[in-house]
Amino acid sequence: MHKLNPILLGLSLAVCAGLPAAAQDASQATVSAPKYMEITVEYTKPGKGGLAHDKTEGAFVQAMTKAKFPIHYVAFNSMSGQARAIYVSHFDSFDEWQKANKVFEQPAAMTEFERLNVADGELLEGTKQLIFSYVPDMSYHSKTPNAHIRYLEARIIHVHPGHGKEFDELVKMWMAAADKAGSSDHWGAYRMEYGDQLGSYVFLTGDDSMAAIDQSYAEEPKFTAALSDEDRKKMRELRAAAIDTDRFELYSVNPVQSYVGEEWIKADSAFWKPKPAAAPAAKPAEADKKAK
Repeated sequence: MHKLNPILLGLSLAVCAGLPAAAQDASQATVSAPKYMEITVEYTKPGKGGLAHDKTEGAFVQAMTKAKFPIHYVAFNSMSGQARAIYVSHFDSFDEWQKANKVFEQPAAMTEFERLNVADGELLEGTKQLIFSYVPDMSYHSKTPNAHIRYLEARIIHVHPGHGKEFDELVKMWMAAADKAGSSDHWGAYRMEYGDQLGSYVFLTGDDSMAAIDQSYAEEPKFTAALSDEDRKKMRELRAAAIDTDRFELYSVNPVQSYVGEEWIKADSAFWKPKPAAAPAAKPAEADKKAK
């Protein structure tokens, strides 16, 4: 997610120290989001991430639909980094998650999903499961996921142990500066709970077009104009103290591999459930004779 570049890459950017509290308050999440997010990561073998993976994952979607699994997910394919697919879902409690997974304990479902797992596994080099919790205080004008999302930007950060306070201050300063600059940026912030290093955060931005990325870069001069030398110095110090590792990733939505609800399908059926291409019409016998 390029949206956090100014503070996390250590550029000469910071916020004015005297920004009022009201500006910081305006940066808080503006929607009610589920408390937890699950991301399943599948690393595909070379040449196995295209139609072959669509076929096996499409079978999973059909099986999920048949089993009426209550938690939906959106699939994304990587546009950067190692070839992989990620599947993003949300839930409000671990009790809800546990009850949902009871679907797979039914004998018929257990047999079917075991068969699908074996077929899908032939295409994969590895997988992992990650569980995050939503962090509203680090989310900036967070938006509810919708049927028109097409791209996902992700900023993955690991914070030095014991330096969470500096990281929190760094993010809040940047959000306040973005407010002052009138930025169009938005993201949801999530903290790692299970599956990888504690102290890891992911900042996610969903967009309906890659033009949103261009817009964010175009707005950087306005952001820079709001800053002083003292602010830049403060932000560089916070970044050096707080950030261990960080990277950006970009993904595109894969509708074939996504298990979405009826409301999403109705909102954009041409994307989520496109009609199969019609077979070419057969030539009339008389036309064939003339061609010969």
